[in-house]
Amino acid sequence: MSWWSGAFGLVLLLFRVVAKHSQTFAATLHRCYQQLADRRASQSEPQPELTETPAMPPAQSVDYTQAPPRLVLDEFITKALTSTPPELHPFFEAFGTLYTRKLWHQLTLKLYEFFDDPRSQPFRVDVFHYFVRDFESKLNQQRLVEMATKVSKEIDNPQTQLSFLTSLLSRIDTEKSKEAHVLLLANIAHAKLLYGDLVGTKTDMDAAWKILDQLDGVDNAVNAAYYRVAADYYKAKAEYAPYYKHSLLYLACVDVASDLTRDECLLRAHDLSISAFLGDTIYNFGELLMHPILDALDNTQYDWIKKLLFTFNEGNIGKFEALAPLFPQEPILEQNYPFLRQKICLMALIESVFKRNANDRTLSFQSIAEETRLPLDEVEHLIMKALSLKLIRGSMDQVDQKAHITWVQPRVLSRGQIGELATRLGAWMEKLGDVEKRIAPEVSVSA
Repeated sequence: MSWWSGAFGLVLLLFRVVAKHSQTFAATLHRCYQQLADRRASQSEPQPELTETPAMPPAQSVDYTQAPPRLVLDEFITKALTSTPPELHPFFEAFGTLYTRKLWHQLTLKLYEFFDDPRSQPFRVDVFHYFVRDFESKLNQQRLVEMATKVSKEIDNPQTQLSFLTSLLSRIDTEKSKEAHVLLLANIAHAKLLYGDLVGTKTDMDAAWKILDQLDGVDNAVNAAYYRVAADYYKAKAEYAPYYKHSLLYLACVDVASDLTRDECLLRAHDLSISAFLGDTIYNFGELLMHPILDALDNTQYDWIKKLLFTFNEGNIGKFEALAPLFPQEPILEQNYPFLRQKICLMALIESVFKRNANDRTLSFQSIAEETRLPLDEVEHLIMKALSLKLIRGSMDQVDQKAHITWVQPRVLSRGQIGELATRLGAWMEKLGDVEKRIAPEVSVSA
């Protein structure tokens, strides 16, 4: 205490001597005086004992290509209990018990529960890197990849996130855990896509598909991961037909009601609709029209797009022209109006042929012009376009201006179209009955 008294007196003496020469210097010494006074006061009062909590390195600064320090379970649990909210403490206590007893399956389930808890968000990366990595080889590799993917979303820096996932790729046994390998490749491809690396995305997609194509009985989660990144890749490339195909395959692998949020459903339904309109090889919307994802468009700003889909599927040019004034709400549709006009004419031609009986599929150019609302001199080009796209098969007589159609591209039928088909089938059965009545006497006589 005597040392502090002497120091205090010295500072006071200096302050009095030089204060009149320099206000700036005086202010500086005054701050020193205040600091010394505060320290002196702190010496005289007992202070609560502080518990040192060794902090783990920030997630963004960790080099995930390097192994973490060897796990000392008691130290890890102690640090976790002192640096996390009390609500999470039961998780860490359970981690310690299950790890000690080597109950890896139960530990996996508890980790899933922890990572799903919103309160765990700030601690997920540290728990995975400093705890899970110690025993990751003992876990189901697909479940390990699923956990790692969820954890990686907490890393803001795209390059660090990519480093986190690629470091795991080198530790997965690709021969024994092919599904896990595909799942991780798909998630790495998706991370690269978000980072803007389209070339790297395509490379990983191709590598994943090469393995996936040879597997049987693949888990839906693995298929969903591949088709999701493939769809998003083709969306980024503005390739409508491949996006449409892979997006529908993705939806076939997930439960729309539980796996997708309302906003995700709306975005997916919107993008699928746009790709259906603009895909140059998509002329049958039946599969999309029957999918519950379209319900997301109801009572939204895009509900007219759903009506437009049904209009195209029916080949109804009148309804198409009635909805055309709404196209400015979707600039990409307005920009491609000539293509959409040609497409609705092709759909009208297909629908016209489909409605006819097999023995009544010779159409005059004039009747086609009336049904498609095209000038007569453009009908020939329309038929040639339909033949080249393999929407129909048949022949065309340019002299007589007639088209004989022998085949129409198979379609997924709507309920209305199925009803029409049932009516035609009923008429065919009636004709068959009449034929049977006519030939029955002749058959009985000959017998």
